[in-house]
Amino acid sequence: MIQLITGSIVLSLLHAIIPNHWLPILAISKKEGWTAGETTKVTLLAGLAHALSTIAIGILLAFLGLTLSEEIESITNYAATTILIGMGIFFIWQHHRHKHFHLQDVGQTKSLSKRRIIWLLVVAMFFSPCLEIEAFYFAAGSIGWLPVVYISILYLLITVVGMVIWVKFAYRGLQKFNWHSIEHNAGIITGITLVLTGILFYFIH
Repeated sequence: MIQLITGSIVLSLLHAIIPNHWLPILAISKKEGWTAGETTKVTLLAGLAHALSTIAIGILLAFLGLTLSEEIESITNYAATTILIGMGIFFIWQHHRHKHFHLQDVGQTKSLSKRRIIWLLVVAMFFSPCLEIEAFYFAAGSIGWLPVVYISILYLLITVVGMVIWVKFAYRGLQKFNWHSIEHNAGIITGITLVLTGILFYFIH
């Protein structure tokens, strides 16, 4: 269980840092003239929507993992390990084309009210769950519900609080930093984390 918790923390931290989660919100904030407080509240709402949809999908996968564990315990460990490593390899392969959350359509905000802009941001984030961490839910479900609860709480807190903190700093001028390099390498870090977690899960589970 420790390896799953550690891996989920690493991905959650990376998830909060990735600029395409919060940079579009900041760009719209600057364009619309929102205050720092207003921007923080919108980020909080968008982050919650994003995290909750991810957790909801994760719980379904955890239930699947738990069901398989009870019915075919002999292969569940292999299945969870294969999914973790497989997704890791996929994200390493895809890192140079990483696409997660883009708001090109929302960026055209001239004719939209503030409430509608916020609504679009929240909805866009809700329907853009974090697929990277879902493999952890399946693996955790094969153990039991306790690690699923731990992963959900940690993911929710780290993602939402991290997004809010980064937006607060970026609002004061850090948006000029070269975030593209971080986003570009996020896929590699994510992939390596998933692969290592899968290997550890197989030997330590």
